[in-house]
Amino acid sequence: MFIKICGITNEQDALLAVALGADALGFVFAPSPRQVAPQRVKDIVRRLPQNIITVGVFRDEHPQRVIDTVREAGVFGAQLHGHESTRHVSDVMKEIHWVIKAVAAGSVEARTADEFQTNLILVDSPNPGSGVEFDRSLLSEIPSGLRILLAGGLTPENVGDAIAQVEPWGVDVSSGVEKSHGYKDPIKLKNFIEASRSAAEGYI
Repeated sequence: MFIKICGITNEQDALLAVALGADALGFVFAPSPRQVAPQRVKDIVRRLPQNIITVGVFRDEHPQRVIDTVREAGVFGAQLHGHESTRHVSDVMKEIHWVIKAVAAGSVEARTADEFQTNLILVDSPNPGSGVEFDRSLLSEIPSGLRILLAGGLTPENVGDAIAQVEPWGVDVSSGVEKSHGYKDPIKLKNFIEASRSAAEGYI
């Protein structure tokens, strides 16, 4: 089970998430209460183990700007969390080889997610970033053969049931493990990762 902790804004939370077993960390470069500057991210990333996947999160940003920011911050990949076109995603992937495309459950983009040519699709609620759960039966509309990263309202309390229902490749959480915007709650973080690993053992 691949576990990504998103909305990291500080070194303490980054190191804690890694210590607790997270596989990837997400840093938000798009306008958000959790937005961080590339230079700050670079300072955090350089202190992380090399096996941790670090991802910059963008929303409807120009492809070249995405590429430049990923390089400036020293992160490994990019997450495109807006209404980017297939051409937009393709332009980013020419330079950045680990790209997550986010789609909203129930949307046209979700039903045609295979056209983005990245086999890592994050499925969020119809109101991305709201921290609200959505009808997970909507995932049946997504083309088969894609690695699904499940997001949208996940918490330590519900992630186990979500994994059992959907059997995703991975899960992504931000607000569900926070004590305030941009700051993680250590207990929630620990419980989320443990619940995710435990649930995954049931089908892997």
